[in-house]
Amino acid sequence: MSRFILKSAQFQTSAQTFAQCPPPMISEVAFLGRSNVGKSTLINLICNQKNLAKSSSTPGKTQLINFFLTEWKEKIAQESLDSDTLKVMFVDLPGFGYAKVAKSQKELWNRNLVEFLRKRDNIRLFVHLVDSRHPYLEIDLNLVAFISQFLRADQHLVQIFTKFDKLKANEQSKLKSTFPKAKFSSSLKRQNQNEIVDFILENTLGRKVLEEV
Repeated sequence: MSRFILKSAQFQTSAQTFAQCPPPMISEVAFLGRSNVGKSTLINLICNQKNLAKSSSTPGKTQLINFFLTEWKEKIAQESLDSDTLKVMFVDLPGFGYAKVAKSQKELWNRNLVEFLRKRDNIRLFVHLVDSRHPYLEIDLNLVAFISQFLRADQHLVQIFTKFDKLKANEQSKLKSTFPKAKFSSSLKRQNQNEIVDFILENTLGRKVLEEV
């Protein structure tokens, strides 16, 4: 069972540029990865809602930075009437690696994404989603190297491998052995959901020290 109880989760706003983003008032978790890797699916899974974050079958269709306010309680504090509500902003970022878009549009999206990742001071956790079936793509390796260049002491980067159920048992074991610090998710089986929720919240809220990728 999870250490945390979800009280509410709701869409807040969308932004196309860094300047349009809401004021950085609370800690944020930035979900990023290639198009169609499952960012929106994972957010919906964590928040127990099917359509909170909208997903698309068309690569590159999601062009906006989407903000979702989530509120949580720790189970050990449930009986305390004055226990704090823990607020965390989930940020669903545009996917990268999309193919069928104009070069100028792709460059604009990339500039907006880079500016957000570098300048959004209240990001505490970068969640890099990777397709379990394609764990060694250059674009994903480059993302880890890029974020590592500006990662602050109060920020962390973690990889979550999606679509884990699509691998055979021996492939799953190999992937876990190769990436021992990563987490693994399956939307069909809700695999490891509680572990992922605790992992994200503990490290975003400073409840636990996370080792780097």
